[in-house]
Amino acid sequence: MKILLCEDEASIRAFLKINFERNGFTVIEAGTGEDALRLTELERPQVAILDVMLPGIDGFEVCRRIRSSHPEIGIIMLTAKGQDMDKIEGLERGADDYVVKPFNPTEFILRTKALIRRLEEGKNIKEDDHLLKSQVFTLDKYSQTLKKNDEYVELTPKEFAIMKIFLENEGKAFSRDELLNLVWGYDFIGDPKIVDVNMRRLRAKVEDNASDPKYIETVWGTGYRWRKV
Repeated sequence: MKILLCEDEASIRAFLKINFERNGFTVIEAGTGEDALRLTELERPQVAILDVMLPGIDGFEVCRRIRSSHPEIGIIMLTAKGQDMDKIEGLERGADDYVVKPFNPTEFILRTKALIRRLEEGKNIKEDDHLLKSQVFTLDKYSQTLKKNDEYVELTPKEFAIMKIFLENEGKAFSRDELLNLVWGYDFIGDPKIVDVNMRRLRAKVEDNASDPKYIETVWGTGYRWRKV
């Protein structure tokens, strides 16, 4: 298990490194956003842990760039206590989870392991019928890619998992809790708002007009469904 740990406070970084290494992780350290981006390219970690407040490029921008170039890498944001807008912005930039300072190191490690496990499970999907087609979309379960009108749509692992669920169940309404359990797992202990955040991001990628969606429908009082033609 290889993680990138980007934290500019040396004492916090050292504390986290010791705890993660004691639990079998290989830790790549970075003190700035620029270092984090460089080391991501060199080391290709499974998970990047990014402090929001960094000298130079901040954690949000690092998150956005990693998500854009390496959608397979999990991202956890470190935020200050009570900074709810930091949590929302991090999730909207592509983060999979966030941890609030001060944190419990045991919980932090468990959440990181759970994220790695979900990412690995997403890579190992093997089914005989590997293509799902709906309207102008084709989803390939083997390569984990999505095409719209024969053009690739870049998706994060979570967005791909949501699309797979939708295309396998056209017309079925899923509650937010159902999607949270199916995509993030029953052991997910983060903010359930992550479902709505990912749905907004997904609509921005697959809809012709995200403000007037015609594929991902909102089912008021329940959740979401993929429109069945």
